Amino acid sequence: MSDSTKAWFHCNRYSAQEACEHCAGVIRHEPWCIAMDASVAYAYQIITQPEKLSVADALVLHALGVVWEESVEAAQ
Repeated sequence: MSDSTKAWFHCNRYSAQEACEHCAGVIRHEPWCIAMDASVAYAYQIITQPEKLSVADALVLHALGVVWEESVEAAQ
């Protein structure tokens, strides 16, 4: 391989380190990525921060018998 060919391969500006941590997209995000979809971002947020659950969603979950709160393991 000549030096000019090697230089051409090294000019790729995208790398795995630049990939989105949620969808692994390098050039663009996947449609289901939290960076693209507000509903997915909300779902991710209430998993990591249960206190962000909306009152309406809390009522629906309560009606279904679900208790949505911080886990004991996460609190310790």
